[in-house]
Amino acid sequence: MRALRLNDWKSEPELVELPAPEPGPGQVVVKIGGAGACHSDLHLMHDFEEGGLPWSPPFVLGHENAGWVHALGSGVRGLDVGQPVAVYGPWGCGSCGRCLRGAENYCEKPWEAPTPGGGGGLGLDGGMADFMLVPAARLLVPLPDGLDPVHAAPLTDAGLTPFHAVRRSWGKLGPTATAVVIGVGGLGHMAVQILKATTSARVVAVDTRPEALKLAETLGADLVLPSGPDTAAEIRKATPHRRGADVVIDMVANDVTLATAGAAARMLGDVTVVGLGGGSLPVSFTTPAYEVSVQSTYWGTRPELGEVLDLAARGMLVPEITTFPLTEAVTAYRRLASGELTGRAVIVPTQDR
Repeated sequence: MRALRLNDWKSEPELVELPAPEPGPGQVVVKIGGAGACHSDLHLMHDFEEGGLPWSPPFVLGHENAGWVHALGSGVRGLDVGQPVAVYGPWGCGSCGRCLRGAENYCEKPWEAPTPGGGGGLGLDGGMADFMLVPAARLLVPLPDGLDPVHAAPLTDAGLTPFHAVRRSWGKLGPTATAVVIGVGGLGHMAVQILKATTSARVVAVDTRPEALKLAETLGADLVLPSGPDTAAEIRKATPHRRGADVVIDMVANDVTLATAGAAARMLGDVTVVGLGGGSLPVSFTTPAYEVSVQSTYWGTRPELGEVLDLAARGMLVPEITTFPLTEAVTAYRRLASGELTGRAVIVPTQDR
C-alpha cells in the first residue's frame, strides 16, 4: 500500500510503499476515506529532535482519520466490514480510570498505551495511507447517517479539540456572555461553529488574515477583529461595561496572542490554551484579572467525539475542507505551512485511484 511516512525528525515526509496491515486479535484495519493534515504535523516535521518526545520516527503521518472497516481481528464484536467509522485519535492504556470513562487523551498509565502519549500518526502508523491498523475496536466510532469519511476525518481532532475546550466552559457561556476565538484556522473555524451551535454567547473571532475573518463571519461570528496591539481593548469595548470576555480560546498561543487573551479576559473568566505556538502568559496577583482560570487542553474524549459527529450529521458543524490525493499530500503540507489554506486540508487516498 502507499503511505506518507516521516522517516526522521527535521525532514519532510516521503510517499513510500509498505505492506498492507493485517489485524491481530482485537484489532481492526480501516480503509482510509479521509485523513486531515494538521498544523501539529508541521511541528513533528520541523521542530522536534530525538528525545523530545517519548516516541520517534519512522511512522506514517495522519492522526485525523475516518474510513470504512476493512478487516476484523479475532474477537472483535459490534463492527461490520464496510461500516463507516471515525478513528478516535488519542490511544491510551484502555484500563485506567480516565480511559474507562473514554478520556484516553488524559490516560494516567501512558506507559501501558500502544505508544506513550501518542497514537496513530503520532509515533505509530497513521492514516495518510490506503489502510490503517487500529489496535482496539474501542477506538472506532461509527459514523452517523449523512456523514461521509472525508468530512468526518477532520472532526476527529479539528472538531473534537475545540469542542472539548468549549464544553469545559459551558457554565460561563450564557446569553450575556462573550466568547473569543483567537486564530480561525483548522481548529478555530470549528470553534466558532461549536460556540454558535451549543451556546448562546456572543462570539468574537480574531485573526491576522482577512480571508480567515471573512470565513468566521460566514460561519456566524458576531464580531471579527484583526489581531494587533489594540485587539484586547477592542474586545473589551464590545462587551457590556467593557468588562471583557468570559471565555477566550487561543488556537495560536504565541506570546502576542496569549497577551491578548490575558488582557481581554473578564474577572472569573477562562483563558484556554489550545495552540502550539510556544508562547507564555505571565501570571501574577493582578494579571490576568482576578480569578481568571488559565488552562491548557489536549484533544477530547471518545464520548465527545460522538457528540461532534452527531452535530456534523445534523448540519450544525461543517468543516471547511480542501481535498488532496495521497500523491499530493506533501503539497498540502507546504500550502498549510505557507498559510495558503483556510479551514482544513484532507488527504483522500481514493481520489487518485
